[in-house]
Amino acid sequence: MKLSVIIVNYNVEHFLEQCLHSVRKAVKNISAEIYVVDNNSVDGSLQMIHTKFPEVKLIANKKNSGFSYANNQAMRVAQGEYFLLLNPDTVVEEDTFEKVLAFMDEHPEAGGLGVQMLDGKGNFLPESKRGLPTPLVAFFKMFGLARLFPRSKLFGRYHLGYLDKNAIHEVDILSGAFMLMRKKVLDQVGLLDEDFFMYGEDIDLSYRIQKGGYKNYYFPNTRIIHYKGESTKKSSVNYVFVFYNAMIIFARKHFSNQNARMLTFLITMAIYLRAGTAIFSRFARKMFQPVLDAACILAGLFLITDYYSHYIKYSEGNYYSSGLIAVAFPSYVFIWLFTVYISGGYDRPVSPWKLFRGVLVGTGIILIIYALLPEAYRFSRALILIGSVWTFVTLAAVRLLMNLLLYKHFSFDNSALRRIAIVGEPDECKRVNGLLKQTSVNTGFVGFVGTNGHIEQDSDYIGRFEQLREIISIYKIDEVIFCAKDLSSQKIIDQMLELGPGETDFKIAPPESFSIIGSNSIDTAGDLYVIDINSITKSVNRRKKRVLDLMLSGTFLIGLPIFLLIQKRPLGFLGNVFQVIIGNRSWVGYSRKHERANENLPTIRHGVLNPASIFRNGEPAPETLRRLNMVYAKDYRAWNDLLIIWKNLRQLGG
Repeated sequence: MKLSVIIVNYNVEHFLEQCLHSVRKAVKNISAEIYVVDNNSVDGSLQMIHTKFPEVKLIANKKNSGFSYANNQAMRVAQGEYFLLLNPDTVVEEDTFEKVLAFMDEHPEAGGLGVQMLDGKGNFLPESKRGLPTPLVAFFKMFGLARLFPRSKLFGRYHLGYLDKNAIHEVDILSGAFMLMRKKVLDQVGLLDEDFFMYGEDIDLSYRIQKGGYKNYYFPNTRIIHYKGESTKKSSVNYVFVFYNAMIIFARKHFSNQNARMLTFLITMAIYLRAGTAIFSRFARKMFQPVLDAACILAGLFLITDYYSHYIKYSEGNYYSSGLIAVAFPSYVFIWLFTVYISGGYDRPVSPWKLFRGVLVGTGIILIIYALLPEAYRFSRALILIGSVWTFVTLAAVRLLMNLLLYKHFSFDNSALRRIAIVGEPDECKRVNGLLKQTSVNTGFVGFVGTNGHIEQDSDYIGRFEQLREIISIYKIDEVIFCAKDLSSQKIIDQMLELGPGETDFKIAPPESFSIIGSNSIDTAGDLYVIDINSITKSVNRRKKRVLDLMLSGTFLIGLPIFLLIQKRPLGFLGNVFQVIIGNRSWVGYSRKHERANENLPTIRHGVLNPASIFRNGEPAPETLRRLNMVYAKDYRAWNDLLIIWKNLRQLGG
């Protein structure tokens, strides 16, 4: 056996599928085996592997024990002369393995090898080649000097920015996304250190390979796509702590006590600095829009009130009470923005209807509260109505301004129409186009680009593969989808590099798949297209479910004496009300009476009731429970929750 490919997967089914398609092509002329170690995924990865890749040797873990542990599981049983650790969010070229194995065979001094990595838009990833993170190198990276002077031989030693990215180099550190190593070298220096749960294990093993007397090489004669950030979200606070703690483990393990203490001190400083920055930036990103909206609405309300009181309502000089204004205006703004949020007004892309609906509901709530207040505490109804119009105009204007300033997150629904070119043979282009129609993607134009040298006699075809640059320019294409069934990974990567990073996005449609994958990160909307189902994982559905839980709990508290009388278990009901309010439970969740009933489903709060609660005559079979849970998760409707609760109104104390 020449090569053992080892992939560790955790809840990235669609990316893993694309990766395995590319690996299957790349091992065609090689004696190879493919291992996938799944760290207890719940997204359907296991079923996909069994169905579409029966040749893969699957290790299914019952818990997530970390990247190092999972890779070691496969390496301990793998039979290859070479081991390749490969991330699931990668795509390799058809001849990648042949090229890297030939290089390793020709260079017996090589213990490990990494390749040139590109992100989903064709940008070179600097972590393709890295230097050893000594205290000085780590200091330059952590405090931004490496980013300011990437090509400096002094400051740019972490990513070796001064080395030609298109030439072969000896480097210190290999990337865990693509890490090729000789088995006999690993027999000598050991496998991955399992003290590293995630991050840092590639640095540690690369350094041990060097200490064992071997060299690590950066090999740019083949390239891979690495959808950086798919398997893990590197912008999170958790990433900061995990990554820098991994650096502390590395420092204590390999450096002298003095250097280790120095690096540990620097890393500790960096942890708090970066974690604080991450927390602040996340808070600022989430609160920027609501705070801006509130400030603009409040400013307008004060100006409108001043004008109204001077020239319309109180021309003789009487004014509204400043104390009443100080309470009323912030309260109005809070209610309006809260109902806009519930309505989906802060979702992307911007929907004027959702803004209008939110303001309308908020105005209704304000008027109801107004009617219930004593006369002395009532504010002007006219100003409430004028203020509601001002609120809607302000919200729409702010978003329009942000859109004009080219903030993509503030694009409106009508500007989100995508002009798409699908590159492939007729049957595959039509299949992918059909898939697009079943997703939530708004397409304004879809054209086919032929790959067989001539244009098909079909009105949907707009040109040939060789004309792609001109097609993008003439038809103003926003997005190119490559059909992997008809195009090699090498051709796709070549075309991405030739077209270069720009406004056009690139995606790949794996053969016989229900997903289309591309761009840089799963954090960016639109990077993964799948058939659109009303999944409970959608943010709008999670929000609806939580709001429904809180509204029901509030209703139960208001009518508590009545509801307690009808409950079979009054104390349990009272406890459940408060458990739901604090977020420990939901009124409706999955059935959990059988171990496998909610297997491979998204995690939600434990429910007081469940979809099987509608059955009055005995408990359904385990398979029925599993199907009920699946339907509930895939097609969530708040109305269904209400029906389940209504039919079990006396059972809310369970």
